[in-house]
Amino acid sequence: MSLFDDPEVQNPKKDLSLQGLAPVPLTVEEVQNALPNHLRSSVTQGMVDNLNTIAADPIMAENIKANFVGYSAILKDGKFKTEEYINAVTYVSFKLMGFTNIESYTRTFPQRYANLVAKGTSAKDISGYVSAYNRGKLPNLIMEQSLVPTWVLNQDLFQKALNVQADLMLNSNSDKVRTDAANSLLVHLKKPETKEFQISMETNESAGIKEMRNMLGELAKQQQDMIKDGAKTIDIAATRLVVTEQ
Repeated sequence: MSLFDDPEVQNPKKDLSLQGLAPVPLTVEEVQNALPNHLRSSVTQGMVDNLNTIAADPIMAENIKANFVGYSAILKDGKFKTEEYINAVTYVSFKLMGFTNIESYTRTFPQRYANLVAKGTSAKDISGYVSAYNRGKLPNLIMEQSLVPTWVLNQDLFQKALNVQADLMLNSNSDKVRTDAANSLLVHLKKPETKEFQISMETNESAGIKEMRNMLGELAKQQQDMIKDGAKTIDIAATRLVVTEQ
């Protein structure tokens, strides 16, 4: 049986809910608050209803909603529509739960998948559509945000490595091994260096500003000379400054 004949793939809305659990529905106001200002007016009750009914499994639904809020910074640039973002978050959320690309796609776009099957679209072509979506910019931007840094994922290995180095430093029969281990510990456990920040308050004078300053200085000198020669101050004050381009 192929993946496309799998009843769970054919029916992505199959009830997987857990007994006694029910997801808390989002409100229009909550969705608006999770989005940048320029997109808040685009939120409709239908969009929120769709977000609330995306997954039958309450844990999965809560996960999608959390991701919707957590990755919303992607929308600040205004390059993506809110509906596209909801679909991409849903797709990535299913992938992060361990579903394959095709399973994530069919659960995100159940009607789209049903239409493809109804038209007799081949499994190869459907796989191509899924692959194209999986390589899209928006899903990958969200996937990038979901990745945990390797130093966080491997923190336990880092500590184990330190323990090995400490054991070698204390118990090795080789002076070189003990020295190397000690140096390794000194490097990795040293106190972080304090970074000093320097703010430059200097302003660089442009050629145009310098030329204007010199011109005003010459003008002031000419006016002082005119006053000394008997010119009236009121006439000098009324003189218009005319600048001619060379």
